[in-house]
Amino acid sequence: MATQAVITDLSSALFLPPREMTVSQWADENRVLTGTASAERGQWHTRTYQREPMDAMSPSNPAKMVVLMSAAQMLKTECLLNFLGFIADVDPGPTLVVEPRIEDAKALSKDRVAPMFRASPVLRGKLATVKSRDSDNTTLHKAFTNGAGHVTFTGAISPSGLAMRPIRYVLLDEIDRYPASAGTEGDPVSLAIQRTSEFEHNKKIVLCSTPTVRGASRIEKAWNESDQGEFFVPCPVCGEFQVPDIGDGVESGLCWPPDQPELAQYRCCGCKGLIQDHQKAWMVERGEFRAQNPASSIPGFRVTQMISVKRPWGTLATEFVAARKSPETLKAFLNTVLAKFWEERHEEATDAHTLWNRCEPYAAEVPNGVCLLTAGVDVQADRLEMEIVGWGMDEESWSIAYHVIPGDILRNEVWTDLNEILGSTFAHENGQQMRIKVTCIDSGYKDSTVLRFTRDKYNRRVFATKGRSGEGTIWPHKPSKKKQMPFFMIGVNAAKDAVYDRLSVKDEGPCCCHFPQGRDLEYFEQLTAEKKFIKYHFGFAKHEWRLGADKRNAALDCRVYAYAGLQSLLTSGLSLNKWCENFEAMQQRQARAQRPAVTDDATAPVDGRRHAQPQENPFVAGRDGTGLTRRPNWLER
Repeated sequence: MATQAVITDLSSALFLPPREMTVSQWADENRVLTGTASAERGQWHTRTYQREPMDAMSPSNPAKMVVLMSAAQMLKTECLLNFLGFIADVDPGPTLVVEPRIEDAKALSKDRVAPMFRASPVLRGKLATVKSRDSDNTTLHKAFTNGAGHVTFTGAISPSGLAMRPIRYVLLDEIDRYPASAGTEGDPVSLAIQRTSEFEHNKKIVLCSTPTVRGASRIEKAWNESDQGEFFVPCPVCGEFQVPDIGDGVESGLCWPPDQPELAQYRCCGCKGLIQDHQKAWMVERGEFRAQNPASSIPGFRVTQMISVKRPWGTLATEFVAARKSPETLKAFLNTVLAKFWEERHEEATDAHTLWNRCEPYAAEVPNGVCLLTAGVDVQADRLEMEIVGWGMDEESWSIAYHVIPGDILRNEVWTDLNEILGSTFAHENGQQMRIKVTCIDSGYKDSTVLRFTRDKYNRRVFATKGRSGEGTIWPHKPSKKKQMPFFMIGVNAAKDAVYDRLSVKDEGPCCCHFPQGRDLEYFEQLTAEKKFIKYHFGFAKHEWRLGADKRNAALDCRVYAYAGLQSLLTSGLSLNKWCENFEAMQQRQARAQRPAVTDDATAPVDGRRHAQPQENPFVAGRDGTGLTRRPNWLER
């Protein structure tokens, strides 16, 4: 009888219409936070900027697609989790959750979804029990006990996971991190959406992501087609509604005393009054979404960390000041904090004459500011070309020397000349001698010759490298090998992005590039020989670098490999700014130690104290030529 009653209840649930409630109402009544992925515990409470996006996912809302463009840790994942709980409890159906990678899908299932189903009483028993390896409840596939559907997790790179079954609910997370194609099947977003054709009358598709690069962003296309809902908050003084932004601090936005961003306050765009941190919660509670493209029937929502009550104005201003030091950190800040697109500027070619006119006289072979040297070597059939680059605080750089070593690279003479340069010292303006810390040599041409040269110089950080196209980091975490000889695959696209970003910096300071007087124009023409283009693959934009007709780019390649050498140190754990601080501190100690003594005896006591003897600077020269052996823990943790 009990079994028959259970079957009757399940059958009734299948044929009854879903309860009349929204996703936010369900979450407020039923969701329980465990604290595993949030600082909060206990009953869920929907914030003002989360309510409307979640309610747009509800069956009562006629929209079939919802677009969420959000800063990190603000909106996306929690809304998706609440929607999954709502689906399982109120309106079950076949559901597909797509993450950029299979590993991401597994982590979401195990670390976020499973704890939610365990902690929320209303969700307990909604999933099939785990009985065996072939159970209906696995990490990537969870069937509902009433037989009305399932939740399947997959990665965007898996064509089988995207196309194996009809789907009613499609939840696409971080779509800007998806690959261009799922195997050879095409765009993963399109493949997933095609699975919903069977449920045309009641399907729901959620596209969400943190924005990336304008022109190459999937969420940008979806956002442009949505109604573009921006979250407006009222000024507590004049009541003017506005979208909080960094701004310029004069008309509106964050403003702070000189060199004290931690004391930032927000300036209203209406009354120009200053708004303090404690007033932010009042503003957000009374905020509302306003469509900027009301003609669209697709609800879209954009949320930034500027409205987070957990992020004080001073914290955001401090992060912004730090992010402005390099294009990479500024890009991350715009994308993950302000939920804005990054504008690429490389489509406009950098002018060689402009850089040439910036050449300046150096007071010494290595001017003040340089604390570390790297080198990049380009290999051609009849010559080697090499640039030595000095690096200072915040990746400010100085071109120290550029060498062309003519000769057949299959003969030993050119490699002997290169080895002599690598073992040379360079005179710093402070009087010390510096050595090259890292050298990266291009092995794309005659790799066996390059590998023979570098194989016994690995401990001197003379590395064979090879360019790798596509997206990814500049320096890999481990080397590749050919015939048991190591070499490193360099992300040249990312490296060229970084180099060209730095060439565009005009003011001295972070990331600025300096060049010595006397450098010829041809060097700068080679340095700026490539241009970034947009290439469309399966209808989506991809950026690629192309060499201009009848142009040479050896100088650019050398700079790219010299920058990759710096990245090898940073990847190994070196803090460049800390290194520079220690370098300068050592110079100051040596300068004090080398001051002339009062007596002829340099070690004679003066006022009861003895003068210190000059010490070797471990940051300048080392026995192995690297200068890094005194602090091995910095690079080999």
